[in-house]
Amino acid sequence: MEVLDAIMTRRSIRKFKEGAIPDKTVELLLAAAMSAPSAGNAQPWQFIVIDDRRVLDAIPTIHPYAGMVKEAPLAVLVCGDLSCEKYKGFWVQDCSAAVQNLLLAAHGLGLGAVWTGFYPMEERVTGMRKLLGLPEHVIPLALVPLGHPDQPSGRQDRFRKDRIHRNGW
Repeated sequence: MEVLDAIMTRRSIRKFKEGAIPDKTVELLLAAAMSAPSAGNAQPWQFIVIDDRRVLDAIPTIHPYAGMVKEAPLAVLVCGDLSCEKYKGFWVQDCSAAVQNLLLAAHGLGLGAVWTGFYPMEERVTGMRKLLGLPEHVIPLALVPLGHPDQPSGRQDRFRKDRIHRNGW
């Protein structure tokens, strides 16, 4: 799939068919995520692959809009590791770029995925820390449920000329 086509046709997928995702595919997705740019090349991310059904089913009790994870064969939690930061606070941008790479890679491989945000919602951050035993310096940014899509998707024109400004407001 061509890059611009992947960007223009990627959609948030919240319904999944049954079917496991092979470990090699998961590694490829994580390699794509880790290819994201980061401030000072700090790469301040950690990834938790969750495929334990009990853990996946517990997540909607922490995040009210993550119900789709109950249908997903796995999810990847993208976390910021403050001990790896070079420039304070930039972990959010760095990890967000990793999430976007993960979403695009999933789409390019024919998988469906959706970005569910945890940070900066303190109750979500605390809930995931407790559920997964995360250390204090690791902050859950986003959970990406992944699977074989079971809903239609396609290109939508989201270009908005009224959102473009040149050389000032």
